[in-house]
Amino acid sequence: MKIAIVGAHRVGKSTLAEELLMNLPGYTLEMEPYYQLEATGYEFSEVPTAEDFMEQFNYSARLVSKSEGNVIFDRCVIDILAYLHAIDPGRNIQSLFETAQTVIADIDLFVFVPIEEPDLIPGHQTDLPKLRGQVNDLLHEWIADLGIAALEVSGTLSDRSKQVLAKIA
Repeated sequence: MKIAIVGAHRVGKSTLAEELLMNLPGYTLEMEPYYQLEATGYEFSEVPTAEDFMEQFNYSARLVSKSEGNVIFDRCVIDILAYLHAIDPGRNIQSLFETAQTVIADIDLFVFVPIEEPDLIPGHQTDLPKLRGQVNDLLHEWIADLGIAALEVSGTLSDRSKQVLAKIA
């Protein structure tokens, strides 16, 4: 089974992915493309750029396409595309949207970690709060537009983990 954890930054995706990994024997974790690319020597801009997100999008698409077995993805093409669209709204993303649709067809379960109300991370503790909100809103829209049957989780880490594990069972 392929599980993708999606959401804006600083909502608890990585923490949830790591928690699930501990509770799902036989699964592997694919960390965020950002960190994987950084480990290979890719130098990201200090301020996020469209080119940085394009690189992550392409890397994520390859990760999902080549993966086999039980995998948890911390991010996937859909949330990376939301970031690209939020920082470069004039860019034509139709072909990327189509690529994303093809790639996400290989995902068995989408877990959407939204910004909760009240926000669990105060605005002064998050980088780029406006971008974070825009990406969160885009993901809400796109999940519906693409007909993705996403599990939207909320609450504590334990609550979120239980919600995902119950869905898998």
